[in-house]
Amino acid sequence: MTSSEQNNRGCTIYLLRHGDSRIDAVRRFIGRSDNPLNETGKAQAEWWHQELSGISFSHIYCSDLKRSIETARIIGSQRHEPLTILPGLSEIDLGRWDGMPISEVRRQFPEDYDQRGIDLAGFRPAGGESFTDLSARVLSAFEGVVQYSKGNLLIVGHAGVNRVLLCHLLGMPLANLFRLDQGYGCLNILQYVAGSWVVSRMNAPARV
Repeated sequence: MTSSEQNNRGCTIYLLRHGDSRIDAVRRFIGRSDNPLNETGKAQAEWWHQELSGISFSHIYCSDLKRSIETARIIGSQRHEPLTILPGLSEIDLGRWDGMPISEVRRQFPEDYDQRGIDLAGFRPAGGESFTDLSARVLSAFEGVVQYSKGNLLIVGHAGVNRVLLCHLLGMPLANLFRLDQGYGCLNILQYVAGSWVVSRMNAPARV
């Protein structure tokens, strides 16, 4: 057993997606658009604050986007665990597409939109990242977090962030990442067991 495996023994990750941050009912490409939580998102975070109140975390981590920070701070309120903001956990950069309605992207960039469907893992919108890029960034941040961690950790991520991490842990190709649902305010539980990570719970919703 390597020193990293020894250090990870007994580590459990509570991996959340931030609460709802939609500004309207329009289906959009949302990456680095820095929207705060809406009222539903705040209620989801408050629900997890209560639901997880009996669990002690050695550390809380979140991305550098408002919706992730706000979710982490609500859950961590009246607790004493340290909170660290990690830019490596930020959502995928969608470049020129960020914040645009999906219908408008299809109209303005039809060839690129079709190419994304052909090569979901490798396609980069202009000025943005691919899911392969995102995966490399997120896995580097994740390894940095868990390398010497024990006990329970809370990580507040994003839909894309959580999906690429789950794909890696489950041995799934990134081309299939949208087969993994990650609703707003959902919880996944990752446990380090017998030298590997096990996903023991996935996409559990906040009941609000």
